[in-house]
Amino acid sequence: MDKKYLSKIIATDNDGLQMISACCSGAEIKVNDIKYLPKSKVFLLSLKRSKVETEDDDKKVISICKFEFVDQVKSKNIKQADLDQKLELIGMDYLKNNENYEINLIFTNNAYITLSTEIIEVTLDDQSKVD
Repeated sequence: MDKKYLSKIIATDNDGLQMISACCSGAEIKVNDIKYLPKSKVFLLSLKRSKVETEDDDKKVISICKFEFVDQVKSKNIKQADLDQKLELIGMDYLKNNENYEINLIFTNNAYITLSTEIIEVTLDDQSKVD
C-alpha cells in the first residue's frame, strides 16, 4: 500500500516564512475561516491550497496556518461581516518594527492582514486532501 503523508512546515525565520508563503500562494480562504485568539496569542487561517511542494501540484489540500505569539491583528479591505467572502492569498512578508515583527498576509483586491508578533513562529499543517 502506497501511503501518502500530509505535510507540516514550521517557520522560525524569514526563510521559513517565505517557504510557507510559496506553499500558500494562490490559496483560497473564507473570512469565516480566519480566527484570532487574543488570550492564546494565536492567529489561525484555514486554507485550501495546491500541493506545490510536491509533484502533485494539481492536488488540493486543506491546511491550517498557525501564527503564534501574536499581540495584535489589523486588516484592511476585508469585509469581516461577510463570512462567506472568499480571499485569495498572494503571499506573506514581514517587517522588523522596533522590537516586534509585522507579518503581512497579502490578498488579491488590495486586502491584507497585519500581525504584530514578538517572534516568527508559523506552522503550516495539512489536514486533509480535497477530492
